[in-house]
Amino acid sequence: MRVELGRSFGWLWSAYAVSTYGTWIAFGAFPLIAVQVLHSPAFAVSLLEAAGLTVAAIVAVPLGPWVEHRAKRPVMIASDLSRFLAMASVPIAYFLGSLTYGQLLVVSVISGTSSIVFTAASGAYLKHLVRSEHLLVANGRFEGTSWVATAAGPPLGGALVGFLGPVVTVATDALSFLLSAIGVLRIRGSDVAAPRDIATGLRATDLLGGWRFILHDRVLRRLFLNSILVSGLIMATLPLLAVLLLGEYRFPAWQYGLAFGIPALGGFVGARLSARLVARHGQHRVMIVSGWLRSIFPLGLAFTQPGIAGLLTVIVVEGLLIICMGIFNPINATERLQRTPADHTAQVLTAWSVTSKLAQALLMVIWGILATVTSPLAAITMSGVLLLATPLLLPTRKDMPEPAVAESAEDVRAT
Repeated sequence: MRVELGRSFGWLWSAYAVSTYGTWIAFGAFPLIAVQVLHSPAFAVSLLEAAGLTVAAIVAVPLGPWVEHRAKRPVMIASDLSRFLAMASVPIAYFLGSLTYGQLLVVSVISGTSSIVFTAASGAYLKHLVRSEHLLVANGRFEGTSWVATAAGPPLGGALVGFLGPVVTVATDALSFLLSAIGVLRIRGSDVAAPRDIATGLRATDLLGGWRFILHDRVLRRLFLNSILVSGLIMATLPLLAVLLLGEYRFPAWQYGLAFGIPALGGFVGARLSARLVARHGQHRVMIVSGWLRSIFPLGLAFTQPGIAGLLTVIVVEGLLIICMGIFNPINATERLQRTPADHTAQVLTAWSVTSKLAQALLMVIWGILATVTSPLAAITMSGVLLLATPLLLPTRKDMPEPAVAESAEDVRAT
């Protein structure tokens, strides 16, 4: 039976969907602009990705406590408008003949920081908007939307690049953030903001509040470490797969697109199944099984070889992996929201996003070095072997009987 989450959730979901599609349509546009328009060297292109990710994560650290004490809808709208203005500046500067590499770097940082802030504010607002027992369904819808956008966005973006150039895809991305802001603006009803102690104000220790809360809760701590390592090890292999398939094995671009576009649809399937599987088998069992499987399948990429057999290997392995991620991720997101008090949600989500982005940037560099010293396939295999140990960090059954919803962050501070 379909769960009705209300019109306000529908607007929030629509805002998320339009911005996510815009982002995936513009996927890879900045490197293309850097190469084709600005004629930047390979190192500069790599720096654009890594530096933007790292600086955005660091800049976002003090924003977690700030978001916590603000009404969440205005924060989401401001984040969307910041991304719109930053992205819109690229096509404007291009047509004026004044686009520079430095501007791309600044836009990358602004966009990345605003994305972290939007994620923290929207997660806190979702917890306020949707009843606890319906959070899994809501997170499943976000997850499914994300994977469909992942599958459909890059081909659409590639077509736009082919006909109109990469700058147009950036303009499309900018427009998507403006539409997202309008969607959030249409939401009606109450908002949520944690009360602030005016006498003490913002203290330096508050910057670490999200991490302190995560490490205090045994379930959140284990989910946090597992999620950071799994996402980092998987993301570290994506550039290496591009080098392996497009470089060494000389797959045509359309086959490379198929290798990742088709499996992404499995995420939609997994997201649709997640709530049904939990209702039938229980949240902990589904979390553990899907968590183990998503750590086993990547090792199959070690058997990738040239030709159609290699293409099918990547499609099957990535498809199975992404189905499991589609099942696991909504459960992980729901457990995180249910275990975090309303007055600490934004800080926890910010800490989670910041750590994830920094870990991904670090592991990408490390795995790039490993691939240089050995080979891309050997480095991909090493990642698959290490992933086999990550499910040991998942919460055990005896951890889960603890209360699923914390009452107040003050309870944590008092211990």
